[in-house]
Amino acid sequence: MAKKVPESVLDTLDRLIQDDTVPRSVRRVASEIKEKLLKSKKISVEAASAITILEDISADPNLPMHVRTMIWNLASQLERISVE
Repeated sequence: MAKKVPESVLDTLDRLIQDDTVPRSVRRVASEIKEKLLKSKKISVEAASAITILEDISADPNLPMHVRTMIWNLASQLERISVE
């Protein structure tokens, strides 16, 4: 049975993509991550890749704090996929 992407992950990605206060580059990356997760047959591999990308993005000192918190939350949700 193939794993499905949890709704909480998709909801968080949608919030990042649709929030105008989120920098455009972060919205673009969130959109790419969502697309890869939905198309992938090996979700755990894509989740691990997404975590690495999100960690790099969250290190930007110019990133608004609420966006950084959303990214950390998303990374935490993706870590659960990698382990399962």
